[in-house]
Amino acid sequence: MEDLKSLVDLNNIPNHVAIIMDGNGRWAKQHGEARLFGHANGVDSVRAVLRSATEIGVKYLTLYAFSTENWNRPQEEVDGLMDILVHSITNEMEELNENGVRFTTIGDIDGLPPRCAESLIKAIEITKNNTEITLILALNYSAKWEIRKAIQTISKKLASGLISEDEITDELISEHLTTKGIPDPELMIRTSGEHRISNFLLWQLAYSEFYFTETHWPDFRRDDFFQAILAYQQRERRFGMVSEQINSNE
Repeated sequence: MEDLKSLVDLNNIPNHVAIIMDGNGRWAKQHGEARLFGHANGVDSVRAVLRSATEIGVKYLTLYAFSTENWNRPQEEVDGLMDILVHSITNEMEELNENGVRFTTIGDIDGLPPRCAESLIKAIEITKNNTEITLILALNYSAKWEIRKAIQTISKKLASGLISEDEITDELISEHLTTKGIPDPELMIRTSGEHRISNFLLWQLAYSEFYFTETHWPDFRRDDFFQAILAYQQRERRFGMVSEQINSNE
């Protein structure tokens, strides 16, 4: 069987890959289990994808772990997700640190249960000097919330005279998002057959390539990730230009 990694062009690797990890509940249902069974098994996919991304030189990996809308799910599932989150961070932290993974989060962390927030803050502090790859968990995250907060902060600075209207640029807005200092994703992957971005990185995904797969997240592994990378490498990223302009700059 051909190793898909051998087909990947290591000179054309996306610097930042973002993933919407979808299908845990559907996968669990197919296996005759409760939804939390799917979430628990999805941790194995996180581990596999992180290792695969590191192998080929991806520098940033953002995983959409919990949206602000997810609070509307049954309380039992929400509580179980928080337990899985704390357990996973605690169990994986030593290995992540040994492998040079810098861990961070985006989203309203203050809105998470205290035990979750404490685990996240501890993990961020322990791994802050690592440089191999940055793993970003989007937790209690909403792109609309993020953009609204940025607008509010910029408006206050404008009203107080700290900035002028002419200084409100794309770069200034980016600096006021929770992803400040993190490059925009070149590739966004969504599993489980859904074709939408569900309030995820609305500003940052403006020029990202999208890759959708029918595979449920708990089944998404190394070869699935490399397949997405190969699909990305077949795209021509023009940023508003035409092919001739891109080719003339090569």
